Amino acid sequence: MPFHVMLIPTLGCPSKCSYCWSSDPDSPKMSVDTIKEVVEWLKEFRPGEAVTFTFHGGEPLLAGADFYNKSLALLSKSLKDRKIAFAMQTNLWLMTPEIAKVLAKYNIPIGSSLDGPKALNDMQRSEGYYDRTMKGYRIAKENGLDVKFICTFTSYSVKQKEKIFNYFLKNDLTLKLHPALPSLRSNKPGEWALDPEEYGELLVYLLDKYLENMGKIEVMNIDHLCKCIFTGHGTVCTYVDCMGDTFAIGPDGSIYPCYRYVGMPTYVMGNVHDHPTMEDLMGSKAGKLMLRYKKYVDKHCKDCTHINYCRGGCPYNAMAPYDGKIKGVDPHCIAYKRIFDEIIDRMNSDMFGGSSSLESASFGFPPQQSSKQGIMAIMLKEI
Repeated sequence: MPFHVMLIPTLGCPSKCSYCWSSDPDSPKMSVDTIKEVVEWLKEFRPGEAVTFTFHGGEPLLAGADFYNKSLALLSKSLKDRKIAFAMQTNLWLMTPEIAKVLAKYNIPIGSSLDGPKALNDMQRSEGYYDRTMKGYRIAKENGLDVKFICTFTSYSVKQKEKIFNYFLKNDLTLKLHPALPSLRSNKPGEWALDPEEYGELLVYLLDKYLENMGKIEVMNIDHLCKCIFTGHGTVCTYVDCMGDTFAIGPDGSIYPCYRYVGMPTYVMGNVHDHPTMEDLMGSKAGKLMLRYKKYVDKHCKDCTHINYCRGGCPYNAMAPYDGKIKGVDPHCIAYKRIFDEIIDRMNSDMFGGSSSLESASFGFPPQQSSKQGIMAIMLKEI
């Protein structure tokens, strides 16, 4: 997996999403001095390797235009000997032309969050969220930024999946879905969480809808899942051994295994001000926990058909229902198996009989009738 450093300028956030697990109104903000320490740390840590920096939160735009002006220049110039890329996840509420121009200068793709039509979105994410996000979206687009939306499906909104899909289709928006998760921070960790069986059926539904509307919409999760199978290995963090390749840096410079753990002292691996080595980080209590999860997957998933491109799913998802303890793999395993099995079944049907698609014919197989839609259109897209 490529080297990925997530920068969390603050855990503060102006919105009040019902299912949020990563907001802290009392959170401090990262200083430019901490960014300087990130630079010094990375000069010796995995030197020469390409690195992607993702600004996440909380709400990263709370850090302000001056922070990004200075931080992006520092990271780009001081680490110019390695290939640098940037990304940002923001609700866009605080987007201004000034900030947009800074981000555009560095070609930073933006991920934002929208759960569907206004009424549904605001019910889950707080009153007024939709209008404020769309205002920021317009500013971002006017300044040349590429913006894609993550749609969080909850136990409530999954029942309106058709309405949500049609909203993204009608508005020409790329769809990336995210299942609402239990939280290690909440007293009611599963209140909004999406049931794994429902999540699996949602993925199959979206696969069908994607194939019905090829060329009209992009469903990023389906692309990623198909690519996993096509290449034989995971292509996004959920489906790889992320430990050692992904780190998150909190506002004070503390290093964590992932942004989902930021702000929880138990999961601190070190601090950039100390310039820790890989051995230091993976030898920490949190680092050892991540490695134990990898070994758990190796043992308990060794007979699973999908182990090479699933890897037990996300460690955070696995530990969240059990107060940070390893008692199983990602509970969405049921969903992953459902969609992986479905994709493989359809791929085999396309290639070895049962498909009427032109894509199958291009492989030299005679087109045949099938009750299922062909999937080779997506598979070929991923070559």
